[in-house]
Order: sequence, then structure tokens, then C-alpha cells
Amino acid sequence: MRIRDRYIPPTDAEAIALLTEMVSLYSPSTQEQEVARLIVETMACWGYQAEVDASGNAVGHLGEGKPEIVLLGHMDTVPGEIQVRREGDLLYGRGTVDAKGPLAAFVVAAARAVAEGAQVGVAVIGAVEEECTSSKGAHYAAGRYQPAYAVIGEPSAWNRITLGYKGRLLIDYTLERPMSHTAGQERGVCEEAVDYWLRLCGWADSFNRDKSARFDTLDPSLRGISSSSDGLRERVEMHIGLRLPLGLELGDLARELEAWRGQAVVRTHAQEQPFRAEKSNPLTSAFLSAIRAEGGKAAFVTKTGTSDMNVLGPQWNCPIVAYGPGDSSLDHTPEEHISLSEYLSAIRVLTRVLKRLAKPLT
Repeated sequence: MRIRDRYIPPTDAEAIALLTEMVSLYSPSTQEQEVARLIVETMACWGYQAEVDASGNAVGHLGEGKPEIVLLGHMDTVPGEIQVRREGDLLYGRGTVDAKGPLAAFVVAAARAVAEGAQVGVAVIGAVEEECTSSKGAHYAAGRYQPAYAVIGEPSAWNRITLGYKGRLLIDYTLERPMSHTAGQERGVCEEAVDYWLRLCGWADSFNRDKSARFDTLDPSLRGISSSSDGLRERVEMHIGLRLPLGLELGDLARELEAWRGQAVVRTHAQEQPFRAEKSNPLTSAFLSAIRAEGGKAAFVTKTGTSDMNVLGPQWNCPIVAYGPGDSSLDHTPEEHISLSEYLSAIRVLTRVLKRLAKPLT
């Protein structure tokens, strides 16, 4: 790859080529090394000071001094390879939406903004292990940057700005005990597990009774249940996910989880607090202005999932949003694809945002 004049902004063709190359490299969580090398090589060619950091993140800096703006997306995907192919305006492949499309848009937009004269320090970070619940890359970055503004790369559509994500709690339920006759009075381990699940659902229904917005509800999901027996002992394992709203007292729920378990072993893990950012600040104003300038009608949204915004929002305590091209309903699906015209629109929006934030604050 040829090192180019750093003051020539990347073209649309180069932007599409970068995303296509990124998607062509299969990178489920913990296997991001190849795509990290590609991103660092591309950033170096476009004028970034670029490296793979100690956590495995692909990191590039543009501009002078400490980064005032951090653009952080993630390089990893959920498992499942999808044939990379172009069908007209659509690019198919794992990660086109979640979230290589947003990350590639960050890399291109920052290079364009600085090439076009924006006087601002920018760090673009391709983080590792967002999809496997560890958020290893985001946690590593959290203590090493203190930006004035931050943007998290997640699909929201090019004309929508994400302000918040629900939290998360995972529950592992295990019950094992000696076999009993199915004609006897003792309940089987599977029945006990189902009863635990139904109690949790009932508690959630009660909590949600006066909630009208999905962002405000507690949402349980049964992720897996399996049973086994060796003729002497029987065992059931159940895995539950909870999407947590703002305002939920986790202590109240934890006491119920303990009271319901009986003889089962219950382990909670992968907890992330819900987070919602402020709606009125220079960062959101810059996005609203940029989207309108591109002919779009801007909208704010909140999401029922989680992202690295849950980690970084409370840590950095600065204006922060999540933004990126793509239809989030295609996340993790076999038909994941992105509109390339939307991808290019998002790059133009981000370039405008960075150039506007480069102006002196008033």
C-alpha cells in the first residue's frame, strides 16, 4: 500500500475499498488481529500516527496535541461467516453493519476533515472484544484518554443519533441433585428451572406495569436451557439475559434472584450499567447541523442493547453519542448488509461534525 500525500483526502472509491477489505477479514471476538493490521496500515498511509496498542486495539492519531475527539468503534463481530458480495448499492458480509461500517466511516472521515483543514486532535480507535461482553478494548482505552467529545461507532442509520443504551446482566442457573422417580412427588430439576424463569418474568412484568417506553422496561431473555442425567444424578443449566433500564435498583432484584434459587447455584456476570447521554451540547448540535446539511431529517434514538458507550460514557463524562451507518435490525443476522450510499452519507456527516468541532469553543 503506497503512502500518499497526507493532505489529499480519501476518495469515495477508497472508502468503499477499505470497508470491503475490512469485511473480507473474518474477525469474531478475540480474532481481530488481521483486521487491526489492515486498519493500521491504511491509517498510516492516510497520514495517521498508527499502531496496534497493548490490548489489540487499532489506534490512529491525527492533528496536534492530545486528542480532543475520540472516535471509537469495534473490529470484532459475532460468529458466522457471510459471503462478501456486492449487489448494486448493497455490500453483504459479517460486520458491514455491526460495526465495521461505522468504524471504516470514522477512519475515512477523520482523514478527510484534517486534510481539508480542520485544526483538531483526533484519535480513531478500532476496539477489540465488544461482542463477547468483555469490552476489553474499550476498558483499555477508558483510562488512557480524556476527550472533550466522543463518538461510538454503532449503526443508527446515517440520519439518526443514538443517545443511550440499556444495561445488561447475565445469569447462569445450575441445579444438580440425585435422581428421583418421575412418578414421585419431588419436582424435577427442569421444572425447578422453569419455575425460576417464570418467577423472573413475573417480577419483570410487575416492574414494567407503568412503563410505556421500551427503553424504560426490564427485558428478560432465555438464552439457553439444557438438561442431562447419568442415571444417578440429574442436572439442568439455564442461561438468562437481562436488559436493564435506568432507575432499576439492582439490589432489589438481586435479593429476589437469591430467594428464588432454592438449591440451585446462580451466578451473575457481564454486568453493564445503562447509560443515556445529554441531548443538548456542541456535539449533538454539530450532528444535527451536519445531517441537515446533507439533506436529512435528524432524529435522536435510544437502543435496547448495549455497546461500548455503556463503558466509556460514565468514565469520560463528556458529550458522547453513538453514530454510524447501517440498519441495526440486521445486526447478527445471516442477511447482514449495508447500503454503500448510506455509508458515504455518514462519512460526509462525520467530516462536517469534525470540522465544526474544530472551531474554537464559545
